[in-house]
Amino acid sequence: MEERQGIIEYINGPVIKAYNMENFKMREMVTVGEKKLIGEVISLDGNTGTVQVYEETTGLKIGDIIYSTSMPLSVKLGPGIIGNIFDGIQRPLSYIHKMSGGFIREGIGLESIDLNKVWDVEIIVKEGDNIKEGEAFGMVQETPLIKHYLLVPPGISGRVVSVVKSGKYDMEKVLLEVDDGKILHSLKMYHNWPVRTPRPSKERIPIEKPLVTGQRVVDTFFPVAKGGTAAIPGGFGTGKTMTQHQLAKWSDADIIVYIGCGERGNEMTEVLEDFPKLVDPNSGLPLMNRTILIANTSNMPVAAREASIYTGITIAEYFRDMGYHVAVMADSTSRWAEALREISGRLEEMPAEEGYPAYLPSRLAEFYERAGYVRSLGGREGSVTIIGAVSPAGGDFSEPVTQNTKRFVGAFLGLDKKLAYARHYPAINWLSSYSSYIASIEKWYSKNVSRDMMALRGEMLKVLQEESKLLEIVKLVGEDVLPDEQRIVLEIARVIKIGFLQQNAYHKDDTFVNLNKQYRMLRAINILYEYSKKAVSKGIPISKIRNSDVFSDVMKMKYTIPNDYKDEFEILEKKIDDYFKGLMNEYKG
Repeated sequence: MEERQGIIEYINGPVIKAYNMENFKMREMVTVGEKKLIGEVISLDGNTGTVQVYEETTGLKIGDIIYSTSMPLSVKLGPGIIGNIFDGIQRPLSYIHKMSGGFIREGIGLESIDLNKVWDVEIIVKEGDNIKEGEAFGMVQETPLIKHYLLVPPGISGRVVSVVKSGKYDMEKVLLEVDDGKILHSLKMYHNWPVRTPRPSKERIPIEKPLVTGQRVVDTFFPVAKGGTAAIPGGFGTGKTMTQHQLAKWSDADIIVYIGCGERGNEMTEVLEDFPKLVDPNSGLPLMNRTILIANTSNMPVAAREASIYTGITIAEYFRDMGYHVAVMADSTSRWAEALREISGRLEEMPAEEGYPAYLPSRLAEFYERAGYVRSLGGREGSVTIIGAVSPAGGDFSEPVTQNTKRFVGAFLGLDKKLAYARHYPAINWLSSYSSYIASIEKWYSKNVSRDMMALRGEMLKVLQEESKLLEIVKLVGEDVLPDEQRIVLEIARVIKIGFLQQNAYHKDDTFVNLNKQYRMLRAINILYEYSKKAVSKGIPISKIRNSDVFSDVMKMKYTIPNDYKDEFEILEKKIDDYFKGLMNEYKG
């Protein structure tokens, strides 16, 4: 077959127009010019086509050739992904560093996972077996934490006509041949999958389990469900990246896919240096044994930034199909939307609000809808949870990316500049944040933590909302004019904020808090609140109620009571009980 070739007639940054393109397909991957830069066909009109290039286009000229690859932009899915650091189109940065000495030069090609590496493969099917799409035919121990199941690609089912024995093989070795009655399929350790096509599953399962993060404000107040979606919007300096690091390090997902999408180079360097040093709290092994990093800094080509989100989510779906729970951290979707805006401008499309393309909401929806808790084609349960940071300019949550993201996510963890400047971290605002997963996971909390945990959460949120109203009055007339019942609300709200919602990422006990301790902390605050209300109703002066070590002890319990507590909470509750009983006896007469 004659090779299809287009001829460049127009260049505008990463956007190229060419003629002689009538035989190309939409979303086809192409190579451009002498350097064979990687690109993708994004529009076709007669014999004219438009290509977006994922590399720097400096040096391209009119008349250069566009070559077809006859396949869509795809990623290679197989052993060697975990622990690796890729760019936006799955090229391994450490390998490129060795090849080109620090800078990614143009035309380096579509390198991905190392196909020459030899793996110890355990084959679990035999000749004559009938095998279906999505089923595992072998296993590789990819890292000490992750067993990599070799899956039959979607669309292939049939009878195994030949199979190798378990042993050591490189990635290009044909491990088995499957006859579907028409075609003989040769299966290797890896297969390709187009990044813009969601991987199919057997069925979606209703969301019922939380993603446990060890962060109290998230787990107790605004939980994220496994298979759910969350947005973390916040202006500059509010702690988006640090919050995502905490979630990546401590959440009970099996695998983390961290996409640094258009972030500053020095911030991304910090991530790339810090993550390999982090230790997985559950196993004591390096966190990179269950982490995949995709780095696409703000000075890399914008088109690759747009692709990085799809590369990350496709890799996540692949591990989901093996039965793993995967958490995708996208930092930040605003930079991705800016890439869409820039490419749209170069395509001369009609801009919508704030210059973003009119299809911004549908692109955001496409991305977030790839999350979910599913039964895979092979019958395993797995999930993809997406947590996307949003960076609205000037912290303005009314801008299009934040507003459209809000429509598609189940949990909204709004970061507050005032809280961040007051050194209250995580700076998640309890009045503007919400989670729509409470009803879905309430049964799980009731069964695994305590029946009254969600009821206690509701009580504490009421106190915080009441405090917000009272603070408006205090600003006008001062606290002294408030009745004691309302002043107690202010005191308890302070205890909740300092003693529960504030969390120190650098403290050995406070950086991660298990759900049982979170519940016991909440219960201690509630006991203090109930006793305080009772004391006020008996006419005891508020100065006597709050001038005690009890309030101080409750606020400090996050540091003084370890995660593997024994009877420390009983002692604290008894202290509250004894103090208030003594106080009420004193004022009986």
